[in-house]
Amino acid sequence: MTHNSNYIEKNNSNTNNKLLVICVDRDDDIGEKTTIKTPIIGKNHCIEAAKLLAIKDPEDADSNSIFYAVKIYNDLLVKGNEAEVIIVSGVNKRGIQADEKIIQEIRLVLQKFDADGAVIVSDGEDDESVIPIIQNILPIISVQRVIMKVSRSVEYSYAVFGKYLKMIAYDPRYSKFFLGVPGILLLIGGIATVFGYSAEIFAVLVSILGGAFLIRAFDIDKAWSRWAKPTPSGFIRLFTMAAGIILILSSIPAGITIIEFDVVKDEEITSAITNQIIIGQFISGALPMLWMGIGSIFGGILLSNWLSGSLKQITDILRLVVLGSLYPTVSQFTNILINDESSFTLIPPLLIGLAITLISVTFLFRRYRKQREENILT
Repeated sequence: MTHNSNYIEKNNSNTNNKLLVICVDRDDDIGEKTTIKTPIIGKNHCIEAAKLLAIKDPEDADSNSIFYAVKIYNDLLVKGNEAEVIIVSGVNKRGIQADEKIIQEIRLVLQKFDADGAVIVSDGEDDESVIPIIQNILPIISVQRVIMKVSRSVEYSYAVFGKYLKMIAYDPRYSKFFLGVPGILLLIGGIATVFGYSAEIFAVLVSILGGAFLIRAFDIDKAWSRWAKPTPSGFIRLFTMAAGIILILSSIPAGITIIEFDVVKDEEITSAITNQIIIGQFISGALPMLWMGIGSIFGGILLSNWLSGSLKQITDILRLVVLGSLYPTVSQFTNILINDESSFTLIPPLLIGLAITLISVTFLFRRYRKQREENILT
């Protein structure tokens, strides 16, 4: 393990430096693999966490980062500084939520240990991306990156390469994409060549490859597996999704049936499609079924997250509130199109919907933050 060793020396003019050694785990490997809650405070607790992480996953570099953070902590004590060592973590998907969680954990620690500066320990650039954010609440004295010493021999390279090839061949998570998709393309291409349809099959192969890329890029396969999972929440999601799609599709004939065809007969097809009265009648007829369909999908997501105890249910409630608040505004818009009313009649439903949304946002997000802080503390 190598590192940059220029962290703070004892300052002869100030022997009372209070330094916080922070080991950053932005993708929350320690929480995912050991179920230990962060922040982890103190040398002994950090060592126990590093041991457990090393046992769960010996190849994870985060355990070495924790041990190195403890080493820096010991060195600082020897040099006469008052110090504390902690581990903070983000969330698995990184991003804004991870950075926000790390900052909240550091602030909780600072309530117990009022540090003058911090030494950041990480195992890569991803963890170090939170440094500018941490600097807003605590001066950073030094940044230490831990790099594992590994064999650079040809044999080691072949071993690593063979390991990844084995993962691609035998691990279903990778083989489905790296072997399955090329296999389908080669099979279809071979059959098409035999029967003389080489030119026509090219469009099919490109479509299959493009679809596979889209599915993998947007995690559509994982999303579908969650929706269709044979659990109570999975069945609720599946049923409400199907019901919602049916209701949304049925809104089209519902909108058509309410159109007054006398107006259509007097118009050419192009003019009829763009006629504001016809558009207004269509939207007015389709609106109830369309809103019920969308509400069915949103309601299914809410029930699913509520059964699983997820904090996302707060956002799901807000989504339904916004949907309901928009209905009067859209309905009034159809009246303007049909009856040629003043556009100012949109203002009252807009203001009422905005007020309901703001009140709901304020209440729900206060509750969300309170629950999240309680989860962090526990």
